[in-house]
Amino acid sequence: MTAQIIDGKAFAATVRGQVAEQVARLKSDHGITPGLAVVLVGEDPASQVYVRSKGKQTVEVGMNSYEHKLDADTSEADLLALIDQLNADPAVHGILVQLPLPGHLDEALVINAIDPAKDVDGFHISNVGLLATGQKSMVPCTPLGCLMMLRDHLGGLSGLNAVVVGRSNIVGKPMAQLLLRDSCTVTVAHSRTKDIQEVTRRADIVVAAVGRPEMVTGDWIKPGATVIDVGINRIDAPEKGEGKTRLVGDCHFDSCAEVAGAITPVPGGVGPMTIACLLANTLTACCRANALAEPEGLTA
Repeated sequence: MTAQIIDGKAFAATVRGQVAEQVARLKSDHGITPGLAVVLVGEDPASQVYVRSKGKQTVEVGMNSYEHKLDADTSEADLLALIDQLNADPAVHGILVQLPLPGHLDEALVINAIDPAKDVDGFHISNVGLLATGQKSMVPCTPLGCLMMLRDHLGGLSGLNAVVVGRSNIVGKPMAQLLLRDSCTVTVAHSRTKDIQEVTRRADIVVAAVGRPEMVTGDWIKPGATVIDVGINRIDAPEKGEGKTRLVGDCHFDSCAEVAGAITPVPGGVGPMTIACLLANTLTACCRANALAEPEGLTA
């Protein structure tokens, strides 16, 4: 069996197109433009690239982009004061503080200072609790993107067995909650799970989000299963030359693709969906703030 490739790059482009259509409608019908504020503290190169990409895509779908770049030694008080200012700004519908933060800043304190209604990352403790109890919340972008791709590929998920490999607060736990909400039977596996290969081999859906390069191999996969690989790991690639590296997922792509019915590649799978869902979340937050109908197909 050769797995169907789930093209996250193409799907993300479709989502961005849907967001752009909704943004144009908000402007023409209501005179409202959604606004996303991104806060970057310090000069982490990967974070800088990510923030630039977010800003570019925000503008491309017709939203207002507000970037706040702070020095690495910015005090906690000054960062919290900026968040308070953004919370009170009616032109800002979504707030994202780029992680990781410098070591002297308390990430949990900073995230929980964001107005939950503007928390487009879905990390605020209120949104975590609302998601866990099946109430309306802001949903973390990466799990939301995975859910969208699963729904698109499989249709209804009700009754399917799903295994999430990884229990992080950012991906694993919210992913499990979303799958439960779509009536999957969900197992969360992790580094302490006994006979983990046997656990994953029973799954119709495997979401790998453990942060270990190529950990999940083909003999872990049930024939015909759908595999969503969230991992982005850089490993040595001596075949490319001395000092060269390449990106791989948490799944060993070639062996898993021989068994699975469908699989996301790395790169080009889940990654592009994360920013697309950030834009979708900002649109949703704007609609909720103005008591307007939420965009169909762009929320959980």
